[in-house]
Amino acid sequence: MVPKFLQTGSSDILASIRHQVLSQSSNPAKKAPVKPALPADDATELPLVTPPKKAVIATAASLIEKCETYMSRADVERIKAAYRYADDAHLGQFRKSGEPYITHPIAVASILAEWHLDCAAIQAGLMHDVLEDTGHSKNELAKLFGITTAEIVDGVSKLDKLKFSSNEIAQAESFKKMLLAMSKDVRVILVKLADRLHNMRTLGVMRPEKRRRIAKETLDIYVPMAHHLGINHCFRELQELCLENYHPRRYAVLYKELIAARQNRKPALEKILQDTKDMFIRANIKGRVLGREKTCYGIYSQMRIKKVSFAEVFDLYGFRVIVSTREDCYRTLGALHQMYKPVQGRFKDFIAIPKSNGYQSLHTTVIGPAGTPVEFQIRTEQMNDIAEQGILTHWLNRGSESEIQTLTHAWLQSLLDLQQKSSSTSEFYENIKADLFPDRIYVFTPKGKIISLPQDSTPVDFAYQIHSDVGNHVSSCRINSQTRSIDTRLQNGDMVEIVTGMTAHPNPQWLDFVRSGKARAEIRQYLRSLDFDEAVKIGRQLLEREAPHAHLQWDTIPDHIWNSVMEEFGVDSRASLYGMVGSGKASFVVVLHRIQTLLEQAKEPLKQDHAIEVVVNGQAQTAQLARCCHPVLGDAICVFERAGHGLTVHRASCMHAQHAKTNNADRWEEATWGDNANQHFIAPIDLKVSDVRMSISHATQTVAQEGASIVGLNIPDDQNDPQLQLLVQVDNRIQLMRVMRALKQIPNVTDVRRKFESSF
Repeated sequence: MVPKFLQTGSSDILASIRHQVLSQSSNPAKKAPVKPALPADDATELPLVTPPKKAVIATAASLIEKCETYMSRADVERIKAAYRYADDAHLGQFRKSGEPYITHPIAVASILAEWHLDCAAIQAGLMHDVLEDTGHSKNELAKLFGITTAEIVDGVSKLDKLKFSSNEIAQAESFKKMLLAMSKDVRVILVKLADRLHNMRTLGVMRPEKRRRIAKETLDIYVPMAHHLGINHCFRELQELCLENYHPRRYAVLYKELIAARQNRKPALEKILQDTKDMFIRANIKGRVLGREKTCYGIYSQMRIKKVSFAEVFDLYGFRVIVSTREDCYRTLGALHQMYKPVQGRFKDFIAIPKSNGYQSLHTTVIGPAGTPVEFQIRTEQMNDIAEQGILTHWLNRGSESEIQTLTHAWLQSLLDLQQKSSSTSEFYENIKADLFPDRIYVFTPKGKIISLPQDSTPVDFAYQIHSDVGNHVSSCRINSQTRSIDTRLQNGDMVEIVTGMTAHPNPQWLDFVRSGKARAEIRQYLRSLDFDEAVKIGRQLLEREAPHAHLQWDTIPDHIWNSVMEEFGVDSRASLYGMVGSGKASFVVVLHRIQTLLEQAKEPLKQDHAIEVVVNGQAQTAQLARCCHPVLGDAICVFERAGHGLTVHRASCMHAQHAKTNNADRWEEATWGDNANQHFIAPIDLKVSDVRMSISHATQTVAQEGASIVGLNIPDDQNDPQLQLLVQVDNRIQLMRVMRALKQIPNVTDVRRKFESSF
């Protein structure tokens, strides 16, 4: 329904917007590019945290005004023509908020203008939804605005979701198309980032579940994209918006706490600022210092990873010191360490070892006045430009060639290689997400070359990063001159040497410890190339070798257990099951776990009806647990008295209980839990995952670390939308919540939900 204030006069609103842009006078002379204003050399600022920007309705007049600051008159006229075209194409369309749809493309183009992108990119920003939402064609765009603009628009446009079996598949196919266009023109992803940024700023009108889904997708794909391209201000704002939309209450609490902490520590921060300014004078260093405060998202991430409270977060505040030369960076570091005591293990030299996106800076954490831990980032003006603007420095400096362009091209090429190595859309999506994560480590080859890898990578990941042939023939490795296992987790600064052998080949077991998308894609491609007999041989050898580690006696596994496992995997022979393991289509961990679980259930069938104690009307009584809703100690409960069978405990919100109460209200009673200190409870959990083999392996370890156990497992049939179903045995609801929180931390798990109504 169109909002009341738009039910009349909506055409007048659109006409007014059109009039604004057409009536703007163009500056006849091209103005010099204006870089973002920077403080004076001796400027200081206190650290401030600001909430994510709230989008205001963008106008064509403000867009043209921004473009006129750095574009020629001819380019501004082209922008106006693109606006008129987009305005006509979207005429009569409205956003969820009730605003004319054209306000969104104008806002996207305005963000691109703030980034000082060129005419073609801003035209594409204005028309980025024309191909998707209207009847206009790419050929029409090319004739009117040129092939470059048309290619950018086409690269950004989404594919029709009706062609695909799930939203994730549609997203992956769309991303593949965008990737191909990005490899030709990086402006595609810049337009897409601007589009996503404005959508996130205006996400508040959406339903909560849709806000969470879009925030999750943004965090998985677009936040790492912004990081890899070095656009720090976009990266940080998207992170904040994701937290605000995914966990609005947590964000509000954190923001309030951060504001309060700022007031408490203001005197100490002002003293640090003055001390640093005095240090510049004593050391004869020309520079400036800027305050920086950790974002709510950064604080929240640190609290989750380290399992600490807000008060225990180590460094809420930091300062950025900007000096003239590389040598001054190291001189400043020495002067700071003389003034304040450095924290051991908190120094990083990203100048000598730059990040994969070209970022350079010295990081050190020191103990300031009153024991306040403070991080300093030290860099030059040029390093600061790259750190904040990333690939945008190419446009800010008007076409100058830079190292960051080379790095960006290499990164895009690596993504294209992943696409070619992946056998399916879901596999490609999984590999892309693995390599997009911003957490990276930096290790060295024996010749001193720096290799960037995802966190927790192994020598096998390293080998595939060097070359596919090196990875396919890894036999052993040396880390820091010591012989180590090829599944060893690498650390920052390790020097890695790979030993190859012509008889060495990828093993399905490697898939359970590699972390990079490139390694995973290469291993799977090799395993798929094996003939059936070779895959059967490899699969059987792997299962036999690993069976003792799962406490299984291989030769004593009964036929009926094998038959059950074969039925679950959809095969009719053990050879076919071995072949699935050998070709990487099934995880040996999953197969052995199922055998182990089925054997245990055969010895002692799973019992969910053991007697527990509840309190009804002030009296302790024994009861059985209902199988429909799986109540756990700590849940709100009610009981049902069935003649001849005693009491049955249901969750108070159980749908069966709610329905039955309407027919037999006199046989239902409110209840509370009694003394059940030594009892165990069974709860079903659904896990949405991107990789079944890795998720089940990690899930088993994670549940065990929380003191619980998995007593049942269903393996999904739909590989396009994989979902594991676990039966977890816990002591109480608190332990169950801990287990679910821990499961959410597994990289390949996208969602964790307790299943309340189940016949598992």
